[in-house]
Amino acid sequence: MRYINNRAHFTIAEIQREFKISRATAIRDINEIQAMGFPLTSELGRGGGYSVLQNQYLPAARFTPDELKAIFISFMASKNSQLPYLQNRRSITEKLIGIASQTQQDELIELNNILLFENTNPANPNLLELDDAAPAELNQLISLAVQDKHLRVTYEPSVGWPQLLDVYVLHIFNSNAQWLVEVYDFELDAFRYLPVALLRDSAISEREMKGSEQEIASKKRLGARQSNLVVKLDATGIQRFKRMHPPGIILSFTGMFQSSGMFNVQLDVTDADALAYYADWLLFLGKGVAFERIPDELRAMLEERLADLKFL
Repeated sequence: MRYINNRAHFTIAEIQREFKISRATAIRDINEIQAMGFPLTSELGRGGGYSVLQNQYLPAARFTPDELKAIFISFMASKNSQLPYLQNRRSITEKLIGIASQTQQDELIELNNILLFENTNPANPNLLELDDAAPAELNQLISLAVQDKHLRVTYEPSVGWPQLLDVYVLHIFNSNAQWLVEVYDFELDAFRYLPVALLRDSAISEREMKGSEQEIASKKRLGARQSNLVVKLDATGIQRFKRMHPPGIILSFTGMFQSSGMFNVQLDVTDADALAYYADWLLFLGKGVAFERIPDELRAMLEERLADLKFL
């Protein structure tokens, strides 16, 4: 009933897909809901279906004590994270407390005193160890990307040197306390990771897209297959990966309960600084690292690092 109540219009086929039931079962259930007095009207023919006369049939949502705690703890856990749309976190939290009974309010306040999360300073829980402000462009970027992934963004890597980019957005994510957007740059014909903090004036692009979404996805898959560094990790390596990893690397879990995983990277073997960084980082990941593919230049640097450690 909530599924139907939250939609102005729906079809039998949509009900079948959503609840994985047969057409006969969907029709029977809808008839039973109508018999209960739910205000539905039906339309026959192509493009027909059912319409809800009003969206106020069901009573307002009420939270159980455990549900209220779950929502409250979610806001607490986000205290030290640069999450979008949470500039008004304090007022939202106060509203949650306001709908709780006195007993529930006391429990929520006590939860706030007891629970500590990663990057919380135990000596002073209100002292944030990370910048708590999301980049100014983040909310706008997300709002645009859910409408159209083909965007025009102004990228300013150096103050006073803006670059106007025509891009297709693949992902927006937080890595090592920094918000990044993975894009396909149509002019460079390349995938890039741009810091959201360096973006300005994002807008939906008015240009015609050079290629389809399927073609961009194919290029992404081809790039992954051609990666010259493919690494498998055990559980210890995964935990260390979560603590620190270069921007843009996506870890795919391959074992149950996140017991193993792997990632791939296309390294520029002519960039000595990048090779040195990856060598140090791979050693940090620990002994549970297995290489399915690795450039000779990086392997030689790792062997050199290990040889130096033996003499320490």
